[in-house]
Amino acid sequence: EQGLHLLELGGSVEEDYIRIARCFEATRQRCCRLEQDGRRAREQLARVEAERAALEVKLKHARNQVEVEMKKRHRAEAELEKQERKLQLVLDLLMREPWGNEALSREQCSVLSALTGRRLGAALAPVRRSSAVDESCQSLLSHSDISYDRTEDDVVRS
Repeated sequence: EQGLHLLELGGSVEEDYIRIARCFEATRQRCCRLEQDGRRAREQLARVEAERAALEVKLKHARNQVEVEMKKRHRAEAELEKQERKLQLVLDLLMREPWGNEALSREQCSVLSALTGRRLGAALAPVRRSSAVDESCQSLLSHSDISYDRTEDDVVRS
C-alpha cells in the first residue's frame, strides 16, 4: 500500500525505488522481530507446560497422601470408639457390682460414678480433638472437596 502510494506521488523513479526498498526493509525487520517474539513465546509455553505437568504430578501425590491419611484417621477413630465402648462396659460393670464398690476407694468410686454419669467420650474430651478442629479438618480433607474435574483441562487446551 505504501509502495503504491509512493509511486503515485511522482518524482524520480530512483527515489521511488529507494523508498519502496526502505519500506520492504522495515517490513522485513518487523517480520524478524515477530518471528523472534513467536520463538520466545513458544519457549515460554514449553517451560510453563513442563511446570504444569510437574505440578500435576505433585497434586496427584498429595491427593494420594491425603487419601492414605484419611483412611488412617478413620481406622484410628474407629479403634478409639471401640476402646471407649470397652472402657464404658468396664466402668458400668464396676459400678453395678457390689464387690466393685467395696474394692475401690471412695475417691475412685466418685471418679467412676462421675465418668458413668456422662458419656465417656465427653469425659475424655481433653485428650481428644475438639469438634471445631474435627469439622475444619473434615471439610479440608474431605474427598468430595478435593475432587478435580478434568473437563476443565479439555476446555482450556482446546
